[in-house]
Amino acid sequence: MNDDAFDDYERGLELSLFQEYRDVSSQFKYVVETERRFYLANEVSLERRDAANDFYFELTMRDVWVWDIYRSDRFVKQVRVLTFKDVNVEELNAHDFELPKELSLDD
Repeated sequence: MNDDAFDDYERGLELSLFQEYRDVSSQFKYVVETERRFYLANEVSLERRDAANDFYFELTMRDVWVWDIYRSDRFVKQVRVLTFKDVNVEELNAHDFELPKELSLDD
């Protein structure tokens, strides 16, 4: 495979991943960023753990989607991350669920 074909392949994977993110993001409550990964999750617990002369973070997430171009299955039941680096947790705006008009019970 030449370099141009490989670059086109990777761009296609990145576009597909972004489209998947856009499609699933409304199903999640939190966006979580670590130095290595980006996650969407519905439950997040972040604890500071003290060590001898330092500290680290223990991050536990449930019902998770992982931004990773090379994973075949990005939906994960639970993720646990231990890190000395920054962790960013943001709560997403609530999205109101609306039934399609054809499923509505109203006249």
